[in-house]
Amino acid sequence: MKQRVITAVVALIVFIPIIVYGGIAIELAAAVLSCIALFELFKMNQLNLVSFEGIVSLLMTLTLVLPSEWFTFLPQEGNNFSLFYFFVMILLAAQVISKNTYTIEEAGFPVIASLYVGTGFHYFVEARQKSLVVLLFALFIVWATDIGAYIIGRKIGKNKLWPEISPNKTVEGALGGVISALVVAIIYLLIYPGEEFFGMNSAIICVMTIFFSIAGQFGDLVESAIKRHFGVKDSGNILPGHGGILDRFDSLLFVFPLMHLFHLF
Repeated sequence: MKQRVITAVVALIVFIPIIVYGGIAIELAAAVLSCIALFELFKMNQLNLVSFEGIVSLLMTLTLVLPSEWFTFLPQEGNNFSLFYFFVMILLAAQVISKNTYTIEEAGFPVIASLYVGTGFHYFVEARQKSLVVLLFALFIVWATDIGAYIIGRKIGKNKLWPEISPNKTVEGALGGVISALVVAIIYLLIYPGEEFFGMNSAIICVMTIFFSIAGQFGDLVESAIKRHFGVKDSGNILPGHGGILDRFDSLLFVFPLMHLFHLF
């Protein structure tokens, strides 16, 4: 527990100035975090990031994470997505060049890994570009869900939520997480009204919060499923006591795209 607290404090000391400053700082931070998360996925699959598919996947991820302003060197009609698909074509073309010793199944993993990590961190940056208030809302919702689920699950949790994926999670804990997130959202929106800071009615945002909390918990379960498939306990050990970057951002990688889909930024 002591190690977890120390790591959390150090991480916040580094993280808070970055998200407050925003701009180039958060763009570079998202790029670095996404590369580490991609490395963790490759390592779980016993693949080397310093390889043909690793380098291509890295470029695909950065193409998704970084804002379009970074890609002004592209032809006029080009954009991030067209560049991403160019890299997909390279992976697919490798089947021909390798005479099918490199297959479409093998090409599928780096594509999915890049989409999973790259899209999540892309909307992490976009949320901050909208405003610090929007970014903090997402962070508080996810943190409240995690804390509420943990406390309620420990206190009254009896019915397993998804034992095949995560044996310690309970239905009661999941509901506690949603309620906790909703309470935090109501308090937050009393301070930062939805109409003023989100361009949307606060009551509607509270309803959306239920979906965000569920999505965050599902993101956690998705990463648990990946780890269980590859037979690992944590995605990495870069954060002592907390695991890897994916272990800390798995929920957010689902919540940020959903918030964008719901037009909160």
